[in-house]
Amino acid sequence: MKRPLYDLSAAARLDLLKIWKYLAANASLNIADKVSADIESAIHELASSPGLGHRRPDLTPHEILFYRVHSYLIVYRPEHKPVHILRVLHAARDLETMLEG
Repeated sequence: MKRPLYDLSAAARLDLLKIWKYLAANASLNIADKVSADIESAIHELASSPGLGHRRPDLTPHEILFYRVHSYLIVYRPEHKPVHILRVLHAARDLETMLEG
């Protein structure tokens, strides 16, 4: 059985759904599909090359990385096998509060 390349947390799955719904309602279906596809492509890239992105010690003491796609940040743990995607958040949100816990 082939191991998955990455693992999406329940919060990340919900984030992706909310991003698509927001963009579909406020922009267009084409934009929602394009941004979602770009995020998915970036997640595959992170799974293939863990370590991409940057740390944000100003936001969290945890050993997690942030990788930007459009206006969104993929928050992930690169040392996990498979790579663990914690959240997918808009960069303008209160990231520190959203990452607590």
